[in-house]
Amino acid sequence: MSEFSVPCRGNRTYGFEPARTALVVIDMQRDFLALNTGEPVNPIRKIVPRVVRLVEHARNTGCHIIHTREGYRSDLSDVTPYRRYLGYVGHSGALGRFLIRGEPGHDFVEELRPLPGETVIDKAAFGAFFGTRLDENLRAAGIDHLILCGVTTQCCVHSTLREAVDRGYWCLTIADCCGAMEPDLHEAALRLIAGEGHLFGWVCDLADLEEANVDASS
Repeated sequence: MSEFSVPCRGNRTYGFEPARTALVVIDMQRDFLALNTGEPVNPIRKIVPRVVRLVEHARNTGCHIIHTREGYRSDLSDVTPYRRYLGYVGHSGALGRFLIRGEPGHDFVEELRPLPGETVIDKAAFGAFFGTRLDENLRAAGIDHLILCGVTTQCCVHSTLREAVDRGYWCLTIADCCGAMEPDLHEAALRLIAGEGHLFGWVCDLADLEEANVDASS
């Protein structure tokens, strides 16, 4: 089976076999990526074309594709007291109630709708493993390597990454396919991955993955 070798930051290499690898596309939803009324630009929208390229590359390579979506029940019964205190879930806006399942804003952006057969993980949390069957689904498919992208870098991406590492997955984060409203938080989250001897895996850019070498003898 072919193995890809991806050059990563810190002079490291991430190796993966597509059949044992899933691309986890985190929360590419309208609530996070659509323009708000009167807002000239949403800074994290710039990653959308790159994420589209990444998803197509992963599909063509033979990786599993998993799309996550943060959302809560309309009656807020699955919203923790602390999240209610923060006040963002259910707040009314141009796309309906923020992060409420079934509202227009909860849906994926048009460019990144899942294809038939691709897995969608609905989560009432930042991390994609909390309260879902993600881990069970991955293990049933023989997947032990994850490639992560999406929004936001310091929150849902990092939460999912940490959950994955604790469960023993080999993780690669695609830096320029992740985004945050504040660039400093994005960069800080990427630095944390490399901290203390690369505790949270590998980091590369999309071009590094696209140019990865293939060892067909692996």
